[in-house]
This record gives sequence, C-alpha cells and structure tokens, in this order.
Amino acid sequence: MTDDPEYAEFAGKRRARTRVVAWVVIIAMVLVGGGATVLSLLFG
Repeated sequence: MTDDPEYAEFAGKRRARTRVVAWVVIIAMVLVGGGATVLSLLFG
C-alpha cells in the first residue's frame, strides 16, 4: 500500500466495506448453520 494522502480516504472506505462484508458472511453462516441444525433435529 502507498502512504499517499490522496488515497487515504479510499483505504478507509475499503476497510469499512471489508469489515461489513465479513460480518454479513459470519452472520449468514451462523444463521444457515443454525437453521440446518434445527431442521436436522426436527426431521431427524
């Protein structure tokens, strides 16, 4: 990465977007995994 101040704003936005995407993926995995567990318990 460069230390150019012109690109500092883009780096901050990219970091925030990466963090949001990571959280969405984690939450989706928990929900899907939890849903699969509940269905397997209900329907054997």
